[in-house]
Parts: sequence; structure tokens; C-alpha cells
Amino acid sequence: MAFRAALPHGGLLLPSPLSALSRLFELAGTAAFWQAVGNSTAHIFGGFLLSCALAVVLAAAAARLPAVRELLYPLVAAVKAVPVVSFVILALVWLDSHTLPLFISALMVFPPVYLNVLSGIDGADRSLLEMAAVFHVPLWRRLRGIWLPAVLPYFRSAVSLSLGLCWKAGAAAEVIGLPAGTIGERLYTAKVYFQTPDLFAWTAVIVAVSVVFEKLFLRAVDTLAGKAGR
Repeated sequence: MAFRAALPHGGLLLPSPLSALSRLFELAGTAAFWQAVGNSTAHIFGGFLLSCALAVVLAAAAARLPAVRELLYPLVAAVKAVPVVSFVILALVWLDSHTLPLFISALMVFPPVYLNVLSGIDGADRSLLEMAAVFHVPLWRRLRGIWLPAVLPYFRSAVSLSLGLCWKAGAAAEVIGLPAGTIGERLYTAKVYFQTPDLFAWTAVIVAVSVVFEKLFLRAVDTLAGKAGR
């Protein structure tokens, strides 16, 4: 009854935008809020960066070695098909709750980045590569002049999709694993105690942080693409 008194007109189930925004500003004034945002960002974005690096390296290996491509194909297909929650529950058997969001984020990001980078490598201009080989063009110049322009559009498309996906998967992993001092833990607490304005406020935080990191990372990719095209 206390909750209903504090949240009139059905606010317990669906708070007004004003009450959710007001609660967001209240939370933003606390150190615990920024600690939770920082912890979740470090875990989830760290998993994203780790997965991107691994996907690029393995895509390059798969383009050169058919055995690597064949070996990775069923693994990538499995990650694409299996629900995120299944991986979260399985990973909890081997990982602690703080490592879980990083692992799940990396796992979900890997397939789209790997497949797109592999497509970009496969689509590189073969005539240019043959000419570079004939004239013994140094490797770094081939990377900058041929491979990067071919791969970067595919990579950009992949990370644009993956940044939102990794935040969804990472937040879900936090809600299930409940690592202390994270956004996922705050979401779970808001759900348990029917703190609906908090639930909407933390959801807005996830969306905002995801959009900010997407814009920043894509800008960095576009800058790299511009330098590679010179």
C-alpha cells in the first residue's frame, strides 16, 4: 500500500515520463549511480572491444586458411542460434558474476563482426592484390591501400549492429548474474521492490549509454576510413 500511495494513478505499473525523469535526476546525483554505470560500461564495452579484436584476427586467419573457416563455421552458427539466456546460465557454471557480462557481450558480438569482416576480406579486389604481389608492395601498404578500404564498410556495419546487441546481452547477463554495483543489479532490485520509476530510469540509462558509445565508436571508424582512403 505504501508503494501505491507514493505512486498515484496507477504509477506502480506505468509511471509518468515526468516521474521517471525526476527519478533519473535523483539517481544521477549519487555516487552509486555513476559507479554502476562505470562498472557496466567497463564490462560490456570491454567485451565488445575484446570480441572485435578477436573476430578481426580470426576472420583474417579464416580467409587465408580454409581449415580455420571450416572449424569456426559450426561455432559461429551455434552462437547465432542459441538464445542469450542459455549462454548466460551455462556460463554461470564456469564464470563469476563480474566476468559474466564481459563474456556474454563478447560472445554475442563475435558472429556479426567475424562474418562481416570475412565478407570484406573475400570481397577485396583480386586484381589489385595480384598487382601488389607482382610489384612487391610492402605489407603495410597493402593493408592500408587494399584491405582496409575493402573491410572497413563491412566492419562499420557490423559494429553498428553489435553495439546495441552487446548492451542488451550484457544487461541481461547482469540481471541474471547480479554482479554488485552494476546497472543490471539495479534493474533487478527495482523489479523486486516494484520501484517502477527506477526501472524506467535505468532502462533509459542503458539506451543513452549505448547510443553515446555507438556514435563515438562509429566516428572513430569513419575517421580511420578517411585516413585509409587518402
